[in-house]
Amino acid sequence: MTEQPEETVGQLLRRRGLTLAVAESCSGGLLCHLLTNVPGASDYFLGGVVTYSNRAKAELLKVPEATLAAHGAVSAETALAMVRGVRTLFQADVGVAVTGIAGPTGGTPAKPVGTVFIAVAAPGGVEARRFAFQGTREDIKTQTAQAALTWLMQELAS
Repeated sequence: MTEQPEETVGQLLRRRGLTLAVAESCSGGLLCHLLTNVPGASDYFLGGVVTYSNRAKAELLKVPEATLAAHGAVSAETALAMVRGVRTLFQADVGVAVTGIAGPTGGTPAKPVGTVFIAVAAPGGVEARRFAFQGTREDIKTQTAQAALTWLMQELAS
């Protein structure tokens, strides 16, 4: 049986003695769900927040209003602010944040449905990446969570 990315992430966090916190928007808690499906996740997973509205992003994660106004909720800048905010909120070693447009509505020519920004903050640094996913709303949410786990796994293994 093949090990799931969330299991590998857990093993790597445990092995390195690191803690994790997650901020989600478009994935609606799916990433936290996958992480907490792993027995013993409480050894390294401190918690997560679903900040779906801009107000929640600003109030809970301290995403600057100016960032949201200038770049929008779906942007690298917002993802970076979210990941920094969630690390601070939970005092975690590692953070992951996701924000995007799961559809079927809400897309624009510049940011079509399936546009997702994922940010990872780990001991090696903080980075955000843009992804373009396809499919239904559920497909996009699943692809978002899987991409975040895969990137986190790669980051922790390096």
